[in-house]
Amino acid sequence: MERSTVSFAGTLGGRIAAAVVGIGLATAPVAALADKWDMPTPYPDTNFHTQTVRQFAEEVKQATGGKIDITVHSGGSLVKHPEIKRAVQSGQAQIGEVLVSSWANEDPLYGLDSVPFLATDFQAAKKLYNVSRPFLEKKLASQRLKLLYSIPWPPQGLFVKQDIAAVEDLKGQKFRVYNPATARIAELAGATPTKIEAAEVAQAFGTGIVTSMITSAATGVDTKAWDFVRNYYDLQAWLPRNIVFVSEKVWKGLDEKTQTQILNAAAKAESAGWAGWEAKTADLNATMAKNGMNVITPTPALKAGFAKIGATMTDEWVKAAGADGEAIIKAFRQ
Repeated sequence: MERSTVSFAGTLGGRIAAAVVGIGLATAPVAALADKWDMPTPYPDTNFHTQTVRQFAEEVKQATGGKIDITVHSGGSLVKHPEIKRAVQSGQAQIGEVLVSSWANEDPLYGLDSVPFLATDFQAAKKLYNVSRPFLEKKLASQRLKLLYSIPWPPQGLFVKQDIAAVEDLKGQKFRVYNPATARIAELAGATPTKIEAAEVAQAFGTGIVTSMITSAATGVDTKAWDFVRNYYDLQAWLPRNIVFVSEKVWKGLDEKTQTQILNAAAKAESAGWAGWEAKTADLNATMAKNGMNVITPTPALKAGFAKIGATMTDEWVKAAGADGEAIIKAFRQ
């Protein structure tokens, strides 16, 4: 009996030990696995926004020791621009980048950065972003999204096939729009608004679907605008911003240390993005001129006409945004 008991105990102990080892082997690889995130973005790999996103993804991977591994799907290859926000909200993707003003129909707060002639240089645009960020974060949180960072495009200018001296010269033009603000500009200028995404601009101009647009010199270079349009008027009308955001559900599933590491990488990307675009703006204009485009300083009449449109749209935005809008504009103008 004694021998059997020892044998049984030894066998049982061996089984327990084996089970513990088995559990350890089963769980250890799971703990070591990276949390893989898909990140849809709208722009090509040559674009500075995409380059910044890729650097941010690499920073996150390094900072977290590979715990968070972000795969960037550029150029709308995974999800088209208009669907990126919904994709993150629904769990199809964990993180994404969009042009925030493309959501302005949902809430006027999303269109603040694209109110023309409100903030017309990098310094003013940064101030506008800083005073409005708490409101933006609150709004995104209500839609189950967490803001990570936001960086601008270069100041917006007017691409048009013909010579123009005043806003009235845009009357009847087929005007490319990409958000509610540009659609309203077209309406106030007497042009015909036509919704076209950045990837379709060259074809739209080439086939006559559009004949003019307001966008950045960066889009002009990305699309090789010199192949289909002759004039670029350097209006410096506004600096629209992209935002990078993560699913709130995914975010809340992270430990505090990982959250801090990601926020640090986001802050670094934001700082580099603002500085990078400011440094690149003059080079972008030079690239267009080198390739045969006329880079033109707008006439006083043209600037005055767009400033009038800007004043109208600022008043409209404050009215639509209500108390929050009034607070933001008051803080911005102090």
